[in-house]
Amino acid sequence: MNRKKFIKTGMLSAFAVSAFGFVSKKGDEFEGDCETTNDILGPFYRPDAPVRYDLTEGKKGSVVELKGQVYGSDCTTPLKNALVEIWQCDTEGRYDNESKAFQLRARWFTDAEGKYAFKTVLPGKYLNGRLYRPAHIHFRVTAPGSKELISQIYFEGDPHIDEDPWASKKEAQHRILPISLEDTKGNLAVNFDIYLREA
Repeated sequence: MNRKKFIKTGMLSAFAVSAFGFVSKKGDEFEGDCETTNDILGPFYRPDAPVRYDLTEGKKGSVVELKGQVYGSDCTTPLKNALVEIWQCDTEGRYDNESKAFQLRARWFTDAEGKYAFKTVLPGKYLNGRLYRPAHIHFRVTAPGSKELISQIYFEGDPHIDEDPWASKKEAQHRILPISLEDTKGNLAVNFDIYLREA
């Protein structure tokens, strides 16, 4: 084995124990356990939300760009034309369950690199029994050849995560995300890469 091949083989065999799991190469294929975990659908899903990037019209709150890439079960192949749906409450903890405006609800199709993005506001909280649910955004992701994903993201530093029966699960730990300063202008961003399981 020559030096170049040795280095390449070594790099591939050591390839990625990431925050989302392990990826290894077998033959010409990658395998991994990076699958994004499911969460509850909740009672407030509505089908047929508009295909749009900007959800902020008429909404108060901290504006954030929510973005990422959708990958297949090998953890490396981006999925083109995956449908990403999101919905959330407003800063007062209210969902738009009836209006034709579908406020704070949207759909988007990933591009050739599997990328998606939404401009939204950080959600508020609402009581679930005696406890507040931590701030969260719902996701439903579908793609040909992949299992449907229904999930939620949460935010680092939220004091209500530890008592929440869903956000506090071990399976949710990679969906508790930082809110980052994106640039020198103070714009906020949340990155959520999504890994789908093969159907």
